Amino acid sequence: MASSNYFTPQRGNGFPDKSRLTNALPTYSSAVTEKMHRHSRSMSWTVPVSVPIPGVHSRRLRLFMPNPSRVRQIGISRFGRRRGPILLCVVLIASIITVCSFARRFGTEEKQWTTNFGESSTLVFGRDDLQRIWKWEIDSGHYPSNAKIPEQVGLSVPPLNPALPPRKVPTIPSRFRPPPGPVATTTRGDGPRRVYLDVQSMPPNLAYPPRPVPGSVADLDVIMDHCDFSQGKYVRDCLEVLRVGAGLDNGNRLRRGEMDEWKYIYMEQEKENFTDPFTDPIPIANPIAPPRPLVSGGETDPNAGLRKKVGVDWETQLPLRAPLQHTPYSSLPAPCNPENPRLFHMFWTGPFTDKPYLALLSFLFTQNVGLHLKDGDALNVCRPEFWMWINPGPAASVPNPSALSDMYEGLKTNPWAAPFLHHRFKDVIKFKLWNTTDQLDGIPELKDEWRELRETLFNSGGHIVSVPAEKSQSKSTEVFSTSTMEDSTNSTDADTSAKPLHTGDNKPDEDDMLNRTGSKSSSSYDRLSVILSDMARFVLCHRFGGIYLDADTIFLRDWEELWGWEGAFAYRWSRLEKYNTAVLRMNKNSALGSFLFRTALKNGLDFHPMTVSRYTKDAYLEGLLLRLPDALFDSAWLNTEYYQRERPPQPYFQEFSDFFDTPTQASAAPQALGFEGFFQGAFSYHFHNFWWKPFDASRNWPDLGPKFSAGERAARAAAEPDIDPEDATDRVADDKRDLDWATVLKRTFESYIRGERPNMYGEWLQW
Repeated sequence: MASSNYFTPQRGNGFPDKSRLTNALPTYSSAVTEKMHRHSRSMSWTVPVSVPIPGVHSRRLRLFMPNPSRVRQIGISRFGRRRGPILLCVVLIASIITVCSFARRFGTEEKQWTTNFGESSTLVFGRDDLQRIWKWEIDSGHYPSNAKIPEQVGLSVPPLNPALPPRKVPTIPSRFRPPPGPVATTTRGDGPRRVYLDVQSMPPNLAYPPRPVPGSVADLDVIMDHCDFSQGKYVRDCLEVLRVGAGLDNGNRLRRGEMDEWKYIYMEQEKENFTDPFTDPIPIANPIAPPRPLVSGGETDPNAGLRKKVGVDWETQLPLRAPLQHTPYSSLPAPCNPENPRLFHMFWTGPFTDKPYLALLSFLFTQNVGLHLKDGDALNVCRPEFWMWINPGPAASVPNPSALSDMYEGLKTNPWAAPFLHHRFKDVIKFKLWNTTDQLDGIPELKDEWRELRETLFNSGGHIVSVPAEKSQSKSTEVFSTSTMEDSTNSTDADTSAKPLHTGDNKPDEDDMLNRTGSKSSSSYDRLSVILSDMARFVLCHRFGGIYLDADTIFLRDWEELWGWEGAFAYRWSRLEKYNTAVLRMNKNSALGSFLFRTALKNGLDFHPMTVSRYTKDAYLEGLLLRLPDALFDSAWLNTEYYQRERPPQPYFQEFSDFFDTPTQASAAPQALGFEGFFQGAFSYHFHNFWWKPFDASRNWPDLGPKFSAGERAARAAAEPDIDPEDATDRVADDKRDLDWATVLKRTFESYIRGERPNMYGEWLQW
């Protein structure tokens, strides 16, 4: 479909540019045209305003709002210069209320967000604690970055950074050194030397990309330089840098010349004996002691310039354990670092479906889990594990004592889940029972106080979903009862996994918000489980370490280099400078995690990503939870919001639904390009819900071959109730002619399990 932007000069990020001469001034014709256009608009009583149409992402509703210029002119002419502007303000306020009311009235349940004008502060920690948090994270090797530390933190001396190499510069005599500023905004490298790698497939192994080097690290500063939307970088260009730097363009490298600036993967080597000139013996004060600003009466205020949350006192000193020691991969006694466990977490509510099924298949297809080795052979790398956390009932339900055994019985009989209980996957895929009480009691920062907030536990962006006491409390008056957390694969109990919530006639209403177990359609969105998962991701990462992924995520490459970067990160909320925590990396028992939980406790236990963005911004800690570009994990998002459409990545999705229902004009690409043509370079893809849309409508069952034929027959019988599974035949004529992207990815991963092709790195599964 042609776009008007195609013929218009473009600025960074896809905004149309005005015609300009070489002196950067608008041309005469464009300036006159623009002025006349503004004049014609100013004479009209109304101006058009477009708003999204719920459920129709490709079109917008055009509304006509009062024209402020025209209202002002009439107001002044009729009411005078003093009363006229007052009338203008009244009209504008009424217009804003009208638009906001429309959005709240017709917005879908999952898309309604809080509109905050002049948000209040969430900060509950003083400057001394903020400095201690920064210092702890830097000392522990969790800040391998050259990004600036905010001046408001008030560090007086640059702290030593064991995750950055020392600077190699000539020694500068002290008399020629620039005087230090009042506060420090940089760190001093004191860590291993970095060797940047030229990763390429080498003959004769050109058919598949090489596995990342064990222990390699992604320099996220370099990635930010090439991918940051705020700096006008395009997703298309970012993905090229990501795939070329990782050697994913195996045998197809078309770029020529020097590409050193695209190298973003490095190895750490023991530091050499040279000195940073700024680390010469100079009297150094306490590196976390800030200058003390004066307030009235000559007293000092250590928190001057910080905006505290209204109505609360400053928190007492945050308890922190001793900082960790940063150790390069080459110096570890074993491939895995116990302080940096390679755990992927995912949270799922209700019956297992094709969505977590595909997430697990993509994990096996891309990550270095050693399935290409025979069972028992040694794998001399740190093998990641995938922990699938199952919440067996509605988010506000009370688990019964047999919930764990019931969970395994349900998994064994579920055709989408049963294949992953096979002994071949037992070391890399583990199912865990989620229990809210046990998990919150496992957080030292919460365990003694969270029960006081049980009536407002389901808090998302300030919107609280109230759960009646009789539905949320057990006999012990806790929101959730305690159940055993030990794994059991030999369960035989067949009781229900959770007590359902009931309506007045004592019959469960499954469509009631409190009773939903998963989102069955866009109109029956399981909001409670979504709110619970917002909190669960922080709980799991803080307790166990690792990376949390939303269940609507598909792996697209090995994450070895991201594991090597030991800082915390999430990614950008499309065009906004906010977090999306659909991918969340945090270190276990970290200072940052302690800060987030104590801050959330004082702000209603709200873990919505927009609110978490406020926590870190108000405390000047955004640098410790890096906001990575969404190109790495959510490459289609900007396009779906009308950004960068003149230079989109491959594939080009105008809506997230294009993944499931690829437009006819673009439907040749999935089969022609395959997995390698799907946002190549990105680490994962986030398809944003659509829980109710099957990946493969023609074959909506697990198709994993003879080893799992029983489950396939059961699922096929459910999908085709009018056909006897014994008589079912596979005919190409019955298949969809143009396969959608979702279908191509599902069938690619399944063919790997069936043994018909290797994984993305050319490794064949050995049973």
